[in-house]
Amino acid sequence: MKVLVTGGAGFIGSNFVVRLLEKYPDTHVVVLDKLTYAGNFANLRDVKKNPRFSFVKGDICDQATAEKCVKECDVVVNFAAESHVDRSIEDASAFIRSNFSGVFQLLEACRKFDVPKFEQISTDEVYGSTASGSFSEEDSLNPSNPYSASKASADLLVKSYFVTYGVPVVITRSTNNYGLRQHTEKLIPKMITNAMHDKKLPVYGDGKNVRDWIHVFDNCDGIELVMDKGELGEVYNIGGGNERTNIDIVRMILRELGKPESLIEFVKDRPGHDRRYSLDCAKIKKLGWKPRITLEEGVRQTVDWYRKNEWWVKTLKTD
Repeated sequence: MKVLVTGGAGFIGSNFVVRLLEKYPDTHVVVLDKLTYAGNFANLRDVKKNPRFSFVKGDICDQATAEKCVKECDVVVNFAAESHVDRSIEDASAFIRSNFSGVFQLLEACRKFDVPKFEQISTDEVYGSTASGSFSEEDSLNPSNPYSASKASADLLVKSYFVTYGVPVVITRSTNNYGLRQHTEKLIPKMITNAMHDKKLPVYGDGKNVRDWIHVFDNCDGIELVMDKGELGEVYNIGGGNERTNIDIVRMILRELGKPESLIEFVKDRPGHDRRYSLDCAKIKKLGWKPRITLEEGVRQTVDWYRKNEWWVKTLKTD
């Protein structure tokens, strides 16, 4: 089997690629990545010499590139996306281009070459905020910022290609991922690397925004299961069952590093900051999936990884 992983040099994508190659000796993986600031070829150093791995530097928004990569593959898994909410608030244009127009090009290529399966990697943020309860896959989409709106738009486009053209699609929507090789603009790695060097830890508002955290390995397991057994045309939520306030996460990291809470600095909240995300994951659990890594264990492992891999942090681009 040949799998095309777009955005495979990014955080979740690279973890997915490494695990696929480790687990399936008969699988060939092609990574298509533009290598923007969020795509880091160092993320793929463990597999770059694997004969079942190949890399194409390119843009999913480019029709010729998308078609060239898609036409010889059995499965397309699309991780390629702009994903940082703060950046989308500053300038939404790149998000609309990559997260919507890029998905359109991939879907068109899949339709043209009759690819057996297309998996869109989405986010819990498409549902918007909820004060109580948890969102199921049947709930309406209600995004609050340009990033989540671009992802919600892509999800609707993906579904439309299934209904209208019969393109065999599935969608996964995960909660907040964390783990090794995540860019330091995101909450957990930012707090870890700042605290390691006794820098201030900026926390938006009162720090009581709630997120459900899932280790990237658990999310990759869910994505792989949906790729293999997911029903065509369906959406699957993937959550870790670890709802915590942001300030709780920051304090957990400080305890793990033995650093004082005086490093915490509350800053002005960002516009459109959703208060709470929560997913009902009963649907994917019926396929046999469940998270394996506890939040405490996962944060401990993640802190340890960043401690031991400061060289990797130095490879990151910021723009």
